[in-house]
Amino acid sequence: MDKSSALEYINQMFPTEASLSGVEPLMQKIHGEIRRVDASILSAVRQQSNSGTKAKEDLADATRAVEELSSKIQEIKSKAEQSEAMVQEICRDIKKLDFAKKNITTTITALHRLTMLVSAVEQLQVMASKRQYKEAAAQLEAVNQLCNHFEAYRDVPKIMELREKLNNIKQVLKSHVFSDFSSLGTGKETEETNLLQQLSDSCLVVDALESSVREELVNNFCSRELTSYEQIFEGAELAKLDKTERRYAWIKRRIRTNEEIWKIFPASWHVPYRLCIQFCKKTRKQVESILVNMKEKPEVATLLLALQRTVEFEKELEKKFGGDVPTSDIGDDIEEIGTWENNSPNISKIRKKYEKKLAAGQESGENEKTGNKDLSAPGAGFNFRGIISSCFEPHLTPYIELEEKTLMERLEKVVHEETWDIEDGSQNNVLHSSTQLFSDIKKSLKRCSVLTKNQTLFNLFKVFQRVLKAYATKLFLKLPKGGTGIVAAATGMDGQIKVSDRDERVICYIVNSAEYCHKTSGELAEKVSEIIDPHYAEGVDMSEVQDEFSAVITKSLVTLVLGIETKFDNEMAAMTRVPWGTLDSVGDQSGYVNGINTILSGSIPVLGNLLTPVYFQFFLDKLASSLGPRFYANIFRCKQLSETGAQQMLLDTQAMKTILLEIPSLARQTSTAASYSKFVSREMSRAEALLKVILSPIDSVADTYRALFPEGTPMEFQRILELKGLKKADQQSILDDFNKHGPGLTQPSVSTAMRQPVPTTPAPPMAITNQATAAGFIANSEDVLTRAAALGRGAATTGFKKFIALTEAAKDRKDGPLRRLFNA
Repeated sequence: MDKSSALEYINQMFPTEASLSGVEPLMQKIHGEIRRVDASILSAVRQQSNSGTKAKEDLADATRAVEELSSKIQEIKSKAEQSEAMVQEICRDIKKLDFAKKNITTTITALHRLTMLVSAVEQLQVMASKRQYKEAAAQLEAVNQLCNHFEAYRDVPKIMELREKLNNIKQVLKSHVFSDFSSLGTGKETEETNLLQQLSDSCLVVDALESSVREELVNNFCSRELTSYEQIFEGAELAKLDKTERRYAWIKRRIRTNEEIWKIFPASWHVPYRLCIQFCKKTRKQVESILVNMKEKPEVATLLLALQRTVEFEKELEKKFGGDVPTSDIGDDIEEIGTWENNSPNISKIRKKYEKKLAAGQESGENEKTGNKDLSAPGAGFNFRGIISSCFEPHLTPYIELEEKTLMERLEKVVHEETWDIEDGSQNNVLHSSTQLFSDIKKSLKRCSVLTKNQTLFNLFKVFQRVLKAYATKLFLKLPKGGTGIVAAATGMDGQIKVSDRDERVICYIVNSAEYCHKTSGELAEKVSEIIDPHYAEGVDMSEVQDEFSAVITKSLVTLVLGIETKFDNEMAAMTRVPWGTLDSVGDQSGYVNGINTILSGSIPVLGNLLTPVYFQFFLDKLASSLGPRFYANIFRCKQLSETGAQQMLLDTQAMKTILLEIPSLARQTSTAASYSKFVSREMSRAEALLKVILSPIDSVADTYRALFPEGTPMEFQRILELKGLKKADQQSILDDFNKHGPGLTQPSVSTAMRQPVPTTPAPPMAITNQATAAGFIANSEDVLTRAAALGRGAATTGFKKFIALTEAAKDRKDGPLRRLFNA
């Protein structure tokens, strides 16, 4: 304990003066403890002294013991070395005896085997000379096993001699077997009952020989069997395309007749399988030669019959010998093309199945090219599908021409018989000609896919494209025509089209049918890509055909808009004949507004019921984008407007706006009402702004015009002054002030934002309006040009592909995809 600790301890023990009385007892206690410690230390020192002496004695004893142990180990080691030398001396002679015994045993065994080999070779030679095939086969197996023991001694003269002798015996056996098999198929086997048994035994010998002997024997047998076939069908009588079926009847009859006789061959040889392979290869060469050397094009019926019989024969072989490609027909899958309902699960299932099928066929085709296949076993990679029928592929052009001619004739017939009407209760509102056309296409595809899935099927797909494009053209031509040459030249479409109620229904049927064809043609391309050879799958594309039908849809909807617009001509003319300058009071909405309402009330419910929501919204947007600018331009065609007349026209404008906003409810399609309402408000706001300028006082008319029409022009402003009834002299001072301050304001106004044009259907530019103003808006053709130009630019900026993208998106979205996509 350090000083500080001792001091603290003392203070702790004697905190007060009174406690100092206990110092003496404490000191006695401490002295007693010191004495006890000293006694313990003394005892420990004495004990340690005694223990050190004893430890030295023990260490000396241990050292002596170690020395004695070391001497004993040396003695044992010496004796062990002597014993080892003695054992080696004893075993030296034993090792020599062991080696001698091993060599003698090996020699005796080799001599014994050599004796057995010599005896077996001699016996095999006798059996070969006597054609004892069954015994020779077993003996040959034994000889081959004995020869394996002498592989290390093959350079020994005696072994070389025996091997040479054995090879000669094998050659003798081979020649005897081939000689005996040469009589098979000549009729002798029915006369000599023992011949079949002898040939069956000889097969055992062939299996005991090298595998090349078996291959050579089977090939010779198959070639000999097909010699008569070549002679028969190379003659002028049967070397014709219409006799192709008799070729397959010959080989089936040959196999059936000789089925019992050919049982002499082991099942592992697969002789009928190998025979059919050689037959197919020879038949392909002969049929190909017939097709190439034909002076005239073959009749399609004969060509298809020969091809059909060939495909059927290949399927029979495939079924008999277990080919790789499934033999199930794909007709049921093809029937699913063109169903109006969503069949995507079935499509996915069929695609997976045929991907496996085509992958297996492609793999077997690659193996056939490389030639690295084991043809000795059925189903081991060889595929009978197309082994003969593929030679027809380059010569099927007449068939494709006939299919195209048939489909085109059927197209003409169904279009000619088309009533252009839909029966009551129909769910799809699709023309019968479109469904019938795809039905004919499915039948054609089914016929071709059963025969071939290569170049011919791809050529037929091209025919389908041409037929569908022709149908799209016929739908296009069925649309009502009309308009002026100026409009057609300027916008690429008709300006005025008169349509009846039936014409409107027909246009809707054309839209629905074009949509059905657009969708089904895509399904058709998908089906063809699934069943066609993968090499041609990338070229299967219906995008051009789908663009054609998209064009029909766009043209139909624009035509429908122009037809409805044409019905408004009389009402727009009636609007200009109203004496706006002499009206003395503001009353109810004018008669021309009621006329427009009557027209829309008669047509819109029918159109909304027939068109799908996305196309109906497109129609409404086009109608609003055309009717709004037309109404605006028609105001300038009126004569002088008094303040009362302008108020009445403003009331009519608001009534027109209300009528347009109620169109979705008339058609019972309210899903797009919100976006459509914004669109109508934007289009009609210009007419309202124009009437507000006309109603403004003379001293503030220029400021009002600049505020509401920042991009306005002096010519249009002059026409507004004329509508207000100002004289030329009064107009000039206002125009000078207007030109002095500029045509517009720098800051945008609220009406400006409302009048931003929609990209797909922009309002007519001021240049057209001013030209009409200068001419007094008298010529009706200029009015038509204004309307058609608005529609034309909308269709041009939309584009067919963009419109179809919109169609697909609108099926999944209900929050105005048309406006968002068109404003993108």
